[in-house]
Parts: sequence; structure tokens; C-alpha cells
Amino acid sequence: MSSTHHAPQWDDRRLPGAEGKTFLVTGGNAGIGYFVAERLAGTGAEVVLGSRDRAKAEAAIASIGSRVPGAEVRHLPLDLADLGSLRASVDALGLDRLDAVVHNAGVALDRPPRRRTEDGHELMFATNHLGHFALTHHLAPLLMAAPGSRIVTTGSFAAKTERLDLEDLQNEHDYRPKRAYARSKLAQMLFAMELDRRLRDAGSTTLSVLVHPGGALDALTPARPPFHVRTTGERLSRLPLGLVVQGKDAAARPAVRAVLDPGVHGGQLLSPRAFGLRGAPRAEPLWKHLADPVTAARLWTASRELTGVDPTFTAPASRKPPGPGRKGTGTSATGHGKAASA
Repeated sequence: MSSTHHAPQWDDRRLPGAEGKTFLVTGGNAGIGYFVAERLAGTGAEVVLGSRDRAKAEAAIASIGSRVPGAEVRHLPLDLADLGSLRASVDALGLDRLDAVVHNAGVALDRPPRRRTEDGHELMFATNHLGHFALTHHLAPLLMAAPGSRIVTTGSFAAKTERLDLEDLQNEHDYRPKRAYARSKLAQMLFAMELDRRLRDAGSTTLSVLVHPGGALDALTPARPPFHVRTTGERLSRLPLGLVVQGKDAAARPAVRAVLDPGVHGGQLLSPRAFGLRGAPRAEPLWKHLADPVTAARLWTASRELTGVDPTFTAPASRKPPGPGRKGTGTSATGHGKAASA
């Protein structure tokens, strides 16, 4: 990996402009994903919120539009738990290129019973990992069409002490929700690292970058009515925790840097500076178990068998753009008065 000493120093308070670019944020309608989308919208880029909930996406679009003059944001119906729907969702983007995707959406269950998708997969593993694995496959032609495009995968600090059970990836035996969640995030992170290896082997200019947001609390997060309202009492009661963790607005910063910083390289792990829990984003040494190519390769093979697709960036795009220009479908909010129905 080449040195970054020639790259301009990253300033989290002054983001570089990204006019003319398009970014997709899965789960961009709420939580950390919302703040990733809000900050990216401020760069002049078109931001697409991938979400299965249209009402929440519309509320997020209105919120971003009220805070970012001229924001160009729209909604893409996207259900990562429904593998068969993802090709149609990518077609509905209506793009001929995509500059970055932030794999942010996730499901976290905190109690049994074990839940399955209609495809028969455990819900958290299916949504957090398999859905993003398959989505990457369908987005590959659009990402290849944008030189230097980026695939940003959001992991979790919870995965740091977990290990995959390759014989029970879907937690059919001894199901424990918190452990199943941590393993699903670890699978995502291993996927990002294996994808980096495959992109480099293929000579692709697309980068696979891994981030984790650290510790993020709603009570430390700025209000964004109507979908996030914080009372004064909640804020004051959680102030001491601000010495250790942060709000979801700050937790979005590693992903924003991974999308925009010209000094970022594929295979890097970006995280909050202070113990990986809070603070400005920086490159963190890769966790030892994330650098295990054997486990990552075996996970890739299993994921390919479970989804029926194989993300590859070696072949040219085989399909025509679905429409002229870079327009697409979905609910939008923009300072230029553009609107389209979902």
C-alpha cells in the first residue's frame, strides 16, 4: 500500500465539494445513515437514501432539505432482506454511474426468537451481510463506470471480540441475538477486506473501505424532528457519557471521510480517534482477525452460494443505462425544485 504523506490533510469541518457525483447510502433515512447523508448532501453531490420505509425517507429528505440549501436528495425503495428485489432496486436508480455506496443499513435484534427472511435466512445475517453482498454485485457495473468509486462498509465495535462460526453462519444452533448481531457485522467487515483484495487483483480503481462508528447514543445526537426528538432531560442525563462515546452525528464522520478523502486507500479501517469510540475519524490498524484471508475467502464462497451472485469488477458493464443522463426515480427534495414520484 502506498504512503499517504502526499495527500492533503483531512479537515472534518471543511468537506471537499462533490458536485456532479452521486452517492447511495443504505439505511440513510435514520440514525447514523441519516447524518452520513446530510453531510454528503452538503458537498453538492446527489444523495440517494436506500430505504424500505418511504415515509421515513420522505421525513429525512425534508429534514436534509431544511438544513442544506440546494440539497439534492431522493429515495430509493430498498429491502436488503429481500434478495430477489435488489436487481430491480438498482435498475430503479436510473444511473449510468455511481461514485460511492455506503453500506450502512442494519438490523439489530435484542431478544429471541430467531427470525428468518422469506428466503429462509436468519434476519440479521441476511440484512447486514448477505443483502449488502448481493447489492454490491448488482451495483458493480455502475461503480466500474465511475473511476475511483468507493464501496464503504460500516462495521461495528461489537465485532472486535467476535469470531465467525463458518459451520453455523446463520446461528441455527444456540441462537443469542447480541452474538448473532456481532457476527453479522464481522461478516460484513470480512467481506469488505476480501473485496479489497479482489479489487486490487483485478486492477480496479474502485476502493473498498471499512469503517466503524464507535459508540453512538441517541441522547447525545442533535434533534432532527420528526424522526429524532431529544428532550433536555435526556441530553443532560447523558452528558457524562459524552466523555466516552458520542452522538450519531459524530459517529457518521468515518463513513463521510471514507467517501470523500482523496488520501483514503482500499483496505483501510477508519474509526473514531479516541479508543475507537469517539472523536475525529482516523485510520486504525486493522484488527488481527480481519486480516485473515482464509476465513474471508471461505465466507465469500458461502455468501456466493447463499445469494446466487458473485460480486466481480473484472468484466465491462453489460447493460445499457436505464435512461438518459443521471436522473432516476424516487421521492426527492432539492433546492432547484426537482421532484419525482416514488
